[in-house]
Amino acid sequence: MKKPIIAVDMDDTICHLVKRAIYHNNNEFPTHPLRYEEMFDWNSDHLRHPESTHDVFFGRPGLYEELDLFDEHVIEEMEKLHDAYDVIIVTAAQPKTILEKWNWLQKHMPFIPVDNFFACKRKNLIDYDLLIDDGPHNLVPALEAGKKVLCIPHPWNLKAREQYDFPLMTDWNNAKARIDQLLQN
Repeated sequence: MKKPIIAVDMDDTICHLVKRAIYHNNNEFPTHPLRYEEMFDWNSDHLRHPESTHDVFFGRPGLYEELDLFDEHVIEEMEKLHDAYDVIIVTAAQPKTILEKWNWLQKHMPFIPVDNFFACKRKNLIDYDLLIDDGPHNLVPALEAGKKVLCIPHPWNLKAREQYDFPLMTDWNNAKARIDQLLQN
């Protein structure tokens, strides 16, 4: 029997990208400090220092290898999911960040094989049964295609959460049990 496919985003889903990028931004551009709570949109150009371009903010060499785990439960729950389902990692990545993301994943979740690692911005092109993500640009097309979703809440998806009422997963504690229940419905 074919296992259901669980597509899991990386950045701000299993690890904290924006918080770490803010940390570096605030050290390098103290005249334009950012706060996580103010990140209500993917496009934060108007909040950042003019020299803190998108590429500077998200393209710092080594950034993706130094990210913190989402929480203390994420590794254990991802391993449980991996044992029960076909878990794939689907992460938006620039060519220069793919290796850093793979290295991070292998350091923290070496049970995820390379065949299950997809660098992909347009996640709606991939077949899966359930998507765990923080990006409305991924969650909305998944819902519209009849897929199940779990939204990791962040300030930048607040408007979409209000509009679409996504099921939320605020932490990874008991994530497998939650996913088992979603897939049975």
